[in-house]
Amino acid sequence: MIRIENLSHKIGENQILDDISLELPKGGITALVGPNGAGKSSLLARVARLEPIQSGRIFVDELEIGHCANDVLARRLSILPQSGSIAPRLTVKELIGFGRYPYHKGRPTEADRAMVEAAIAAFDLGPLAARPLDTLSGGQKQRALVAMTYAQDTDYILLDEPLNNLDIAASRQLMLLLRDLAGNHGKTIVIVLHDLNVACSYADHLVAMDGGRVATTGTPRDIVNLDLVQSVFLTDAAVHHIDGRPVVVV
Repeated sequence: MIRIENLSHKIGENQILDDISLELPKGGITALVGPNGAGKSSLLARVARLEPIQSGRIFVDELEIGHCANDVLARRLSILPQSGSIAPRLTVKELIGFGRYPYHKGRPTEADRAMVEAAIAAFDLGPLAARPLDTLSGGQKQRALVAMTYAQDTDYILLDEPLNNLDIAASRQLMLLLRDLAGNHGKTIVIVLHDLNVACSYADHLVAMDGGRVATTGTPRDIVNLDLVQSVFLTDAAVHHIDGRPVVVV
């Protein structure tokens, strides 16, 4: 479980995160949702130790962020940030190999190489393994990046808007892969999503944020309703249910 206690962050006079206390359950997919500027990526960045904590505490199981060794935490929690510079001529296999660095520190073993091969197989990247990243489509590249986090073999995987710039087919393929990781491989996935309908379709648990605060948490069925859509997303779009899941009609 990820436990957040009284987390706050300011930039100048702007309150980016405002006294957030929250527990993210272990297992399944938890989606952080909300309008632009709600604080979703800012919250994820503090959990991922990409940004310093100004006020408050964050625990990943028994490990407190900022008070445990980075390499120890890197074996428990992996992160795919929203953007980052990656050498375009790296091959898919070389990229995935970076996920093993917290273990081998530059000296890969047979076990590390086996985990890379397992990640390539799990994400059906065999035909692309020798391809440079700059020859891939957006969906293929994103799949390779998620495979790198899988190769890191952590209990927790954090993803910041991984569906950006993906078409509907690539988005669906990636979310199905994440569902498989959560359901069949015991991973806990925390993901920032802009599309509330995607979150409702694939997530077990939602954290709805607004103005740097947590507006509400719960299952999609329990919290996604007309009141949430109006008060948090500021729209009067209708909410229907299909196969027990809420769908926002835009």
